[in-house]
Amino acid sequence: MRFYSVIIPIYNRPQEIDELLESLTKQTYTNFEVLVIEDGSSKKCEHIVQKYADKLDVQYYFKENSGQGFSRNFGFEKAKGNYFIVFDSDCLIPEHYFQAVEDYLTEHKVDAFGGPDKAHASFTPMQKAISYSMTSPFTTGGIRGNKKHYGTFHPRSFNMGISRKVFEKVGGYKITRMGEDLEFSMRIIKAGFKTALIPDAYVYHKRRTSLPQFYKQLHFFGRARINVGRFYEEEVKLFHWFPALFTLGFISLPFWSAVNIYVSMAAYSVYGLFFLINFSSSLAQNKNIHVAVLSIATSFVQLFAYGVGFLTELGRKLVVG
Repeated sequence: MRFYSVIIPIYNRPQEIDELLESLTKQTYTNFEVLVIEDGSSKKCEHIVQKYADKLDVQYYFKENSGQGFSRNFGFEKAKGNYFIVFDSDCLIPEHYFQAVEDYLTEHKVDAFGGPDKAHASFTPMQKAISYSMTSPFTTGGIRGNKKHYGTFHPRSFNMGISRKVFEKVGGYKITRMGEDLEFSMRIIKAGFKTALIPDAYVYHKRRTSLPQFYKQLHFFGRARINVGRFYEEEVKLFHWFPALFTLGFISLPFWSAVNIYVSMAAYSVYGLFFLINFSSSLAQNKNIHVAVLSIATSFVQLFAYGVGFLTELGRKLVVG
């Protein structure tokens, strides 16, 4: 039986760690420890972690604020497991998670892995709509944890596992924010380690709870892709430009209206078809018209915000390097 170390960085979100730790108490496979790394929070969660001292092998650490990447490194240094698993604090873990990982690693030799994310039944309609847009094949979210991902799988830090050997050879995160998990995954792959998606090792990822928060997060993701390109230029691929083209196209709609009515009608039809496809897909998936309507907004925000962030950081890179 492998021993796993769960690393959870947290910053000013005590309510999230309560729900996450509660979900970990229900695991069918229990050979793991939990390390909660408080990253300089003003709203500490130590009292919540202590609630689970008799239910989990859990340790709490407080450190100065340095960002999630370096906080995970702090946890790696303290961990005792054969494998280290990183969760975001806004995740809920289904009871079969560790058994699914254990079964997969027994059959496959893999040094780094990740799993998909899903919407829990208890999520609000907005959370379900955001989950849809982040996992749908009709938005860029389809490449994040999808069973049929494109190319080599790059684990993401909301649900990521690495072997101790990976940490000993590659080290931890080199950057602490803005694409830190992408850079880490790329370095792991370039070092010759094999990665894999474990479809049954999914988590319920709450993500953001409002459109403004979601916009801010996706804007940051767009910037992060360009930031990772500073380390690995080849990792900014053609399909990463799609949200930027979506954004530029949408902004240019009034211009086409003034230039040519037929071109304008065609352009508006393309965006209308995009929204209709996402509405229909979300309705089929969630069986809820409220979530489907919200999915139109979240799909738009996802692509538009990512595109704005991508173009903003690209401009900054061209100007200052």
